[in-house]
Amino acid sequence: MSDVIKLLPDSVANQIAAGEVIQRPASVIKELVENAIDAQATHIQIILKDAGRTLIQIIDDGVGMSETDARLAFERHSTSKIRSAEDLFTLHTMGFRGEALASIAAISQVELRTRRQDSELGTRLVINASQCQSQEPDMCPTGSNFMIKNLFFNVPARRKFLKSNQVELSNIVKEFEKLALINNEVEFTLIHNDNVMYKLMSGTFRQRIAALMGNNIDQQLLPVNIDTSLVKVQGYVGKPENARKRNALQFLFVNGRYMRHPYFHKAVMSAYEQLIPEGEQPNYFLRFTVEPQSIDVNIHPTKTEIKFEDEMPIWQILAAGVKETLGRFSEVPSIDFNTEDAPAIPAYNTHVEVHHPDISVDPAYNPFKDQNKASGARTRPMTSASQRMSNWDELYANFERKKREGLEQQTADKPVDADDALFGSDGEQPALPLGSLQSVYLQLKGRYILSPAKSGLMVIDQHRAHVRILFDRYISQIQTGEMSSQAILFPEVLHLSASQATALQELLPEMEQMGFQLDSLGGNDWAINAIPAGIEGVDSAAMVHQILESVENGGMPLKRRIQEHLALTVARSAAIPTGRPLQQEEMDVLVADLLRLPEPNYTPDGKTIITVIPMDQITKLF
Repeated sequence: MSDVIKLLPDSVANQIAAGEVIQRPASVIKELVENAIDAQATHIQIILKDAGRTLIQIIDDGVGMSETDARLAFERHSTSKIRSAEDLFTLHTMGFRGEALASIAAISQVELRTRRQDSELGTRLVINASQCQSQEPDMCPTGSNFMIKNLFFNVPARRKFLKSNQVELSNIVKEFEKLALINNEVEFTLIHNDNVMYKLMSGTFRQRIAALMGNNIDQQLLPVNIDTSLVKVQGYVGKPENARKRNALQFLFVNGRYMRHPYFHKAVMSAYEQLIPEGEQPNYFLRFTVEPQSIDVNIHPTKTEIKFEDEMPIWQILAAGVKETLGRFSEVPSIDFNTEDAPAIPAYNTHVEVHHPDISVDPAYNPFKDQNKASGARTRPMTSASQRMSNWDELYANFERKKREGLEQQTADKPVDADDALFGSDGEQPALPLGSLQSVYLQLKGRYILSPAKSGLMVIDQHRAHVRILFDRYISQIQTGEMSSQAILFPEVLHLSASQATALQELLPEMEQMGFQLDSLGGNDWAINAIPAGIEGVDSAAMVHQILESVENGGMPLKRRIQEHLALTVARSAAIPTGRPLQQEEMDVLVADLLRLPEPNYTPDGKTIITVIPMDQITKLF
């Protein structure tokens, strides 16, 4: 039997490594920018075409590479940052494995121009799918200039599974934010399709946070400064009133490296207990400094999952430090008794009782004559318990009499057909809620609509039903060109991030076809001047944010599905919310509109709208 174990060729091994290290364009930017930071760069420029599919260019003013180093850097496990296994536990650099450049070169076309400061000439290196095409001297500035072209050109399956440009650009911006936040002393420029998205100058950590996340966040930050022999934690946490239900800004760094650490996240959250509502998340930007030998960053290819030697004591230190910050800046909620402009409250007097309109009052009796002269308040002396009880009995009797008369009048004015009351047009028996013989449906907990059916009890989710109705209506209007707009009297102003503004720019034609009218105010600010007709009263700014968030998170693999995606998002925002009480007429119209649809049982994203509890299951309960 022949041997079956073979050594893989370097080209195949590099593609396997690329699958772990390079997952999307954002991974390329992370690796190259980290290399530039390790090379002591003070200015890093990132230039993108088509969200990195066509071109990713990273230009830095670091130390650069010699001709030999430039060629050797693209070999697997070639690095200048460690020399032995012991160096893995004393890391002071971002990179150390020596796999990034080899992985990038295996799935793209790479051109590198680099020069050291002490060299008159630099070098130009061209690599195509791990194969060196040329290397020659070149006149270039100090530092390195990487051009990564046609990512995954030789791995069609990987390129096919890339998301839309909006989604990939969003991932790039998120990665860029992590790198730019912690390296606030480095100047960064991010350009996408010739549009300057970010131009960040060097400054303090707080200045960098404001430059990336918006100047309005500067007033929301509380400084954290913890200094112990075990760990140093510096940074900022958000005020409790600025907590968010989604998209909270939460960043943890250790020794200049971004990390994901659910355990330390819980420590921060424990400090906000009783301060923020359930389901909301606070903002925080925290930098940890520990001894390099006390952490292990070599447990995941992305180097974002980091193991700490002293997790438990650091958890306690972090939780106590954040609590101290919130307490020091008086962010614990308190009851504010504001007495300014408050009306005078008279002293307690047993002879004062609330006036009842059906009980005569002696106008001469007024123990608080002076106080009540201006206000016209009416008071009367205390009456006995038996007298008060007889008054309430009389009131209750009058109430019952009027109720009975009203029901009799309603029955006389609107006679009910027995067949219609017992069975609908489809032969199914509708519900008969208490208090009205003509009622067809019963609402439960402001969420469900109940109606008896032949096979049992039909239950309809009112919010999902309205989503289905609105979605079909919007799609029909778009296809027939009947979608109209409703102008807003006072236009809403949107403050977007750079990635959101770019996504909105690309979605603008489809959103205008849906009935939106948005105008750029310069920078990343937009004005909402009109929204689709029929959804007045909805928070238009929140609706647009929800559309952009949905696009960033879910993506739209096919261009023809954009209209459906937008229609569903708008329908969700405009639909009847869960918990809203409905009148009988509203339930009648809602169910009638739903049952006329070709697909009434499920929402466009596959969630159940109508379910029937079988009669035998109900019988078993009794």
